[in-house]
Amino acid sequence: MTIYLFPPPPVASVPVRGHAELFPVNRLFFVGRNYHAHAVEMGKPVDKSVERPFYFTKAPQTLALSGATTPYPSETANYHFEMELVLAIGQPGFRVKAEDTHTIIYGYAAGLDMTRRDLQLVARDKGRPWDLGKDVEHSSVCSEIVPMPGVVIERGNIELSVNGAVKQKSDVDKLIWNIREIIADLSLFYHLQPGDLIYTGTPEGVGAVLPGDQITGSVEGVGSVALTIGPKA
Repeated sequence: MTIYLFPPPPVASVPVRGHAELFPVNRLFFVGRNYHAHAVEMGKPVDKSVERPFYFTKAPQTLALSGATTPYPSETANYHFEMELVLAIGQPGFRVKAEDTHTIIYGYAAGLDMTRRDLQLVARDKGRPWDLGKDVEHSSVCSEIVPMPGVVIERGNIELSVNGAVKQKSDVDKLIWNIREIIADLSLFYHLQPGDLIYTGTPEGVGAVLPGDQITGSVEGVGSVALTIGPKA
């Protein structure tokens, strides 16, 4: 029997549509600048012919479930929403060929990558890690996972509203690197495992929210996600 000095944190998990069992979360990967229009609005256009995807990670402890009310985080005056399609890995995979990537897909969810934009941009412009801007408590919001074993989503409307006003609206077919390309590339660097979640990138229209704001988003054929911004931490 293992005895700890203090109780270890619970396993981060996400509900699964149609199942009583929860999806235990292993790691959270995020694809940066994966829609052309968003890359342009961030001042960093992407040329796929000479570039490859880049990634950042967040701790599983940043996970928040759809419907939650989370505090406006400390040390920021520019807290942004980013609506994303989330890919759930269900089988181990390393150096997976693009044509085989469907074999490790468990399903999908709708998610939010909430960001301290002011801190992210300072870090980016100084060549520093993005952790303080991205690895923010309660910032990895996820809906229930919809099981779609072996399904590769190639298109579908993705949008987000704040207090009922549409802020982001695009289509998953505008991903610079699609689902197959993301899995194939990321699996060159990591042994992907069941429980890994990959946030695939956000379209244009990102913007700031304030305490009291209501965020709702959806991905066609997958589901919806909701978040309320609470008082400042």
